[in-house]
Amino acid sequence: MDFKYDVIVIGAGHAGNEAACASANMGSKTLLITMDMNKIGQMSCNPAVGGIAKGQIVREIDALGGQMGIVTDRSAIQFRMLNRSKGPAMWSPRSQSDRHQFIQEWIKIIANTPNLYVWQDTVRQLIIENGEVCGVVTALGVEMRSKAVVLTAGTFLSGLLHIGKSQIVGGRISEPASFGLTEQLKSIGFATDRMKTGTPARIDGRTIDFSKMTEQIGENDFHKFSFLDTVSRNLKQMSCWITYTNENTHDELRTGLVDSPLYNGQIQSIGPRYCPSIETKIVTFADKLSHQLFLEPEGVDSQEYYINGFSSSLPLDVQIRAIHTVSGLENAQIYRPGYAIEYDFFDPTQLKHTLETKLINNLFFAGQINGTTGYEEAAGQGLIAGINAHINCHGGKPFVLGRNDAYIGVLIDDLVTKGVDEPYRMFTSRAEYRLILRQDDADVRLTPLGYSIGLVDEHRNLLLQSKLKVQKDLIDFVKNYSIKPAYINSFLSSNGSSELKHGCKLHDLILRPQFGISDLAEAVPALKDKLQALPDRKDEIVEATEVLLKYEGYIEREKLIAEKLQRLEHIPLRGRVDYASILSLSTEARQKLIKIDPETIGQASRIPGISPSDVNVLLVLLGR
Repeated sequence: MDFKYDVIVIGAGHAGNEAACASANMGSKTLLITMDMNKIGQMSCNPAVGGIAKGQIVREIDALGGQMGIVTDRSAIQFRMLNRSKGPAMWSPRSQSDRHQFIQEWIKIIANTPNLYVWQDTVRQLIIENGEVCGVVTALGVEMRSKAVVLTAGTFLSGLLHIGKSQIVGGRISEPASFGLTEQLKSIGFATDRMKTGTPARIDGRTIDFSKMTEQIGENDFHKFSFLDTVSRNLKQMSCWITYTNENTHDELRTGLVDSPLYNGQIQSIGPRYCPSIETKIVTFADKLSHQLFLEPEGVDSQEYYINGFSSSLPLDVQIRAIHTVSGLENAQIYRPGYAIEYDFFDPTQLKHTLETKLINNLFFAGQINGTTGYEEAAGQGLIAGINAHINCHGGKPFVLGRNDAYIGVLIDDLVTKGVDEPYRMFTSRAEYRLILRQDDADVRLTPLGYSIGLVDEHRNLLLQSKLKVQKDLIDFVKNYSIKPAYINSFLSSNGSSELKHGCKLHDLILRPQFGISDLAEAVPALKDKLQALPDRKDEIVEATEVLLKYEGYIEREKLIAEKLQRLEHIPLRGRVDYASILSLSTEARQKLIKIDPETIGQASRIPGISPSDVNVLLVLLGR
């Protein structure tokens, strides 16, 4: 057997799977190494994909030719578009997935992707020669050679689980940790530290009294994650359920704080501020009498439920007593307790925007080992790392997304420019240009880029071109179709909108906030005929068109601002300035610039501690 590949990907989680599929689909002979072939794409925490800002990332992955949106749609048991009450820049898709089906869909994709091979084993060491990675050595002693390696070890590097005072070595419950790689990379000069995350207990749905809870059903409209017309949501749809902790719950939890790994000194690593454990909540928000819990089904054929909002590393008996004080969970049987996990991660400022490391050529890091949290953030990184690993093997321009291109671009720029002081989670507020980074136009923004590098296939590209043609035709129609007051005033009045005194274009009415294109179609026969003549994906096209029309001025203004700021991104900086010798820079600026070694003036301007005056000094030095 010939163990020679273009790209080796270590880890078959959300980052690893996207990296492997991307490099293989672009033409690289790729090997995916995983500890367990039956847990490819395992959802380690809650059985859901998407959410605020995260849903936008999944749409972007799909638009670029990635797989997460396809897998999620095919395994979906509930879909909702969050933030509908806000503007379209905030709309975020979210889906509950059947955990087992999610794995099966990933296995199908990986098993049928040309150029992609799988090896079940653990990597103990990287082969590094002359500052370049050349392959790996596994626990079985097998030496495998490659031109590039993508490391996506998740929480498995020196993983340690905590349940009260009990400690278990592992990367996930009942799964072994990985050792050797951290020590090797540290000896080379990589900065590493420890992070902590957690997960709640899983409970038996047969022992839950749902009558005491609030049901949350899903939506059944046209929305989904993948832009492909060949992908749909076909599984049985299931409900989630809402309940709350109470003062009795908090009293029970407080009895265990003395034995909590978070408070007795057992855990020293960095934990997530935005997704705290239940014991952290009752300490940090001591004045709150209750906290919402969100029960998520694990699958169509499963009785397992995930208690979102109840992550804990408290002793087992404390967890059980506290759960039994919650309305509807008085008799709940537990499948397994919640736990905290500590693991190694690497300072992401040691990476280029391609996610290649600065210290070792052709070595890429992606996922939680870069200090992020969440399936979506990991998958977005994996996709970019896989694309660039292929490019490094076969030549081409590095593939980098800017902050005005995608949430994925914001994510990676934040990581490599600012680093992390807690597990990084994406929010819409992190994106300066969120009005032009909407979930509805991810295909318009990114599919042409994916097509240009050979990751997007012809079918997806033609789908986009067809959509754009139909959309333009619809926009031209509403901007040119005139309507008289006599034909529309009764409709306007009945919808709480002021009547017309003179005729106007249909476009002017669409700009009114009281109604949209589909509403107007009921009052304007010509528009109704136009919509009925639209091809498949009518609802998607109408919604996207309406957003463009209603927010056209705001979108154009944001694009202009982005273009102005983008000028700084085109001024190269790396290797052109000896920062230590420039005394006109502040001391903090010199230290930060030496550490980060930014690629461009634009990146330098975003480093915490770099002031506008420091940027001006750099521009003067570069003759700008």
